[in-house]
Amino acid sequence: MNKLLEDTLTHLRALVGFDTRNPPRTIGTGGIFDYLRSALPGFDVQVTDFGAGAVNLYAVRGKPKYLFNVHMDTVPDSPHWTASPFELRVDGERAVGLGACDIKGAAAALVAVAHATSGDMALLLSTDEEANDARCIDGFLKTPRDYAAIIVAEPTKGEAVLAHRGIHSVQMSFSGRAGHASGEQKPSDSALHQAIRWGAAALDFVQDQSHERFGGLTGLRFNIGKVEGGIKANVIAPTADVRFGFRPLPSMDADRMLETFRTLVEPYPVTFGETFRGDSLPAGDTATAESRRLAARDIADELEIPVGNAVDFWTESALFSAAGFTSFVYGPGDIAQAHSADEWVALDQLQQYAQTIYRIVESGNA
Repeated sequence: MNKLLEDTLTHLRALVGFDTRNPPRTIGTGGIFDYLRSALPGFDVQVTDFGAGAVNLYAVRGKPKYLFNVHMDTVPDSPHWTASPFELRVDGERAVGLGACDIKGAAAALVAVAHATSGDMALLLSTDEEANDARCIDGFLKTPRDYAAIIVAEPTKGEAVLAHRGIHSVQMSFSGRAGHASGEQKPSDSALHQAIRWGAAALDFVQDQSHERFGGLTGLRFNIGKVEGGIKANVIAPTADVRFGFRPLPSMDADRMLETFRTLVEPYPVTFGETFRGDSLPAGDTATAESRRLAARDIADELEIPVGNAVDFWTESALFSAAGFTSFVYGPGDIAQAHSADEWVALDQLQQYAQTIYRIVESGNA
């Protein structure tokens, strides 16, 4: 085990030991941020609390070209952990601990590199990614910054991910008229019948998108997650509530799709609105998505980071892209381990990531 990996594991052990579960979002400016402040001597460090467990640490040394972003919050631990999730275990070729894969391992490597080098470097460590509440990134973007690219750490098996799907969560409701179910019904009488007809039309629409492609991804991801309504079997349902989500390709117009979903069948839903929206990567004008993906590829190639395939999961890289930055995703670990019991990151990927960041910073390219 080389010195850089040893130092990375030392920092990872400390970072895993801090409870940054989100929820319950009881994250303040002390604790893990006190540790990070002390671990970044020579950096200009600013810590900003946006409330509700959303905290940024922005650390800069010199005049770097690139910004490395890592979220420090984790999902809650499941009851299936075989040991304390807050105690790092190095088990053969793996490091096991809550957040080790998603994505404190990358943060630990960045801190280790900061100690091992003296080159220019910029870090943004945030704590609200797992909440679907982009206070940290939104707050950071309110101040103009000048970076050639923003590299967001998520588990990508040590490859640069240049494109991923967007994510849109929607809640809508239908209105009917309560009555006895023995009589003939008009299409507008039962709110639940409206919801079911809408669901069938939505599934047909999604199937029609199966030929769409972008960066190795195919089709539209869609899920009806919850349907509620009605009173009992012999009463016409006066109300129905539907919650669904879809994940478009970067080349798909999300606003146009929202309007399509809203108007699939008549009568239209009486309420319809997004509860969460995350743009695709690259974000912005669908007509220029490919050119913006290629711009990110040029930077990954310049930094000698291997380029992988586009992915289905969403990241905050899209928020930076929407703000006009070139941004891509790069980190150690496999998304299959994220959010799982006994979450782990492979030591060889952790070492590869640390060595790559070391090379970038030491060469003066950061």
